[in-house]
Amino acid sequence: MRAIWKGAVSFGLVSIGVKLYSATEEKDIRFHQVHREDGGRIRYKRTCSVCGEEVTYDDIAKGYDIGGGEMVILTDEDFADLPLTSSRAIDVLEFVPAEQVDPILYNKAYFLEPEGAATKPYVLLRDALTDSERVAIVKVALRQREQLATLRVREGVLLLNTMLWPDEIRTPDFGFLDEDLKVRPPELAMASSLIDSMTGEFEPDVFTDDYRAALQEVIDAKVEGREVVQPEEVEEAPAAAVDLMAALKASVERAKAARGEQPARGGGDGEPTPISSARSAQKAAEKKAAKAPAKKTAAKKTAEKKAAEPAKKTAAKKTPAKKAEPAKKTAARKTAPRKSA
Repeated sequence: MRAIWKGAVSFGLVSIGVKLYSATEEKDIRFHQVHREDGGRIRYKRTCSVCGEEVTYDDIAKGYDIGGGEMVILTDEDFADLPLTSSRAIDVLEFVPAEQVDPILYNKAYFLEPEGAATKPYVLLRDALTDSERVAIVKVALRQREQLATLRVREGVLLLNTMLWPDEIRTPDFGFLDEDLKVRPPELAMASSLIDSMTGEFEPDVFTDDYRAALQEVIDAKVEGREVVQPEEVEEAPAAAVDLMAALKASVERAKAARGEQPARGGGDGEPTPISSARSAQKAAEKKAAKAPAKKTAAKKTAEKKAAEPAKKTAAKKTPAKKAEPAKKTAARKTAPRKSA
């Protein structure tokens, strides 16, 4: 790699000499515009729209259109007088938790290499960032522009991520944000189940740019004079889901099958999913609500029965007394003849 910038990280009173390297590179296949007949490159001349003359790079300046056909021309001297913090310094402003930095702010990434005797303070800052689980918010001047950036550790190396300024982030203004859309709990439960079934550890090396590989194959075949073989099957874009619940359920089953898991059977042998649990809970609540009136009726009957018991006991006591009267009369009849004898 070739260093694109040299300077120093200003860490309090500590200055760490570093070299800056691009941490990423684009792998896109690039093309030139050529003449279809003979393959000749298409060149573009830099001509002035006023005088029509061809202009060299030395005569090209930067202009800002202020409207009405008027242009303000800026020279290199104008840029040199701008209030940059320092053309060769990375000033640490503060240290913050990494999760507080929204990824949308990140722009480009650069590796920092210690230069000369700066290895010891470089390692000190690296280890301190690792132990504190923080990232450094810094300002740096690159390509005649002051930029906000973060300094963090990646694979034992300090990584500088330039950032967009907050006013460069657009505010989403979409109509659906003002709509009162309701998501049913069963749908949310099934979507959560789908997320759970597709959860894994992120391993970026397993993902490949299939389009670039196919395009390179076409180019190689052209170079070697081979016939280009197109793929037999082309996967079509999925159609919009008509039945959201059915689509979610099918997605869960497909995700489980991709992970080698057995799909849940309709006989109830499969493990309960969030949606089945939600439905079971709803049915249980309805069943409980249906039983409540029956319990009240039974309780009412029991109370009435208890209230009727004393009356029954009283009636039972009175009934034997009435039945005993015929027996007394019979005994009196039997005794009377004996006295007459």
